[in-house]
Amino acid sequence: MTAPPPGRALITGAGGQVGLTLQERMPDGWAVTACRADELDVTQADRVRAVLRRERPTVVIHTAAYTAVDAAEASAERAEAVNALGTAHVAEAAREVGARLLHVSTDFVFDGASGRPYAPDDRPNPLGVYGRTKLVAEQEAARILGDRALIVRTAWVYSRHGRNFVLTMLRLMRERDEVGVVSDQIGTPTWARSLADTLWTAAGRPELHGVLHWTDAGAASWYDFAVAVQEEALAIGLLDRPVPIRPIRTEEYPTAARRPAHSVLDKSSTWATLGGPVRHWRQSLRLMLRELAVGRA
Repeated sequence: MTAPPPGRALITGAGGQVGLTLQERMPDGWAVTACRADELDVTQADRVRAVLRRERPTVVIHTAAYTAVDAAEASAERAEAVNALGTAHVAEAAREVGARLLHVSTDFVFDGASGRPYAPDDRPNPLGVYGRTKLVAEQEAARILGDRALIVRTAWVYSRHGRNFVLTMLRLMRERDEVGVVSDQIGTPTWARSLADTLWTAAGRPELHGVLHWTDAGAASWYDFAVAVQEEALAIGLLDRPVPIRPIRTEEYPTAARRPAHSVLDKSSTWATLGGPVRHWRQSLRLMLRELAVGRA
């Protein structure tokens, strides 16, 4: 990865899995201020403005978000405050200090009905509160900052940090004699390290604006993903025994929020623009689990 020019970056949501990975993967030449949610509440406009005035970043990498997809259905006001209004507050403060904004968004802005990978200029149609508030966040960033805003949509992010599908599957496979996993929702698992490296590359490209899509390569169902987690974890000793993984349909696993059935993102334009290593999702999963195994040793 080509090192970006020196600059000052401010990371919101720095305690989340993407924020933590951004700090781990920081290239040379950057001065970074990492703000966790308890240090920078993006719902408080005055606080956001004060922090950005003090730090004077050249770029803000905005990862702070309300990401509890099902809880958002019953907490729409909170999701709106964090995702939509919070992003507007960050964008307004960035405009005031002359900073660019890299805003991390989601495949959930699409309804998943097309049956093909979504291009950055495809029309969004979110199915639930989470996707709707993230779409409003995108629109606010673009409205306030124009060509100083870059939206990076991603999907199915996991890492060794926090709570995510991979860590949940490992726990369930240790605790249960069988695991049921949805097999009719298709997307692309994305290692937070892949995303973080892409965000840093984009941070060093001030001419970039608009919308980019980024995930690892390939596609899978949640069931495929779970099977891969078990196979790779068994191979390196993270699991002691295999358990049956039962494919189930979405209607067998009711949730408060509807999920897109096919939310694979078309990354071809991003790959052409940014270059860099593009790993298949299974290769990334293998690398992440090896990292996790080393940390447990």
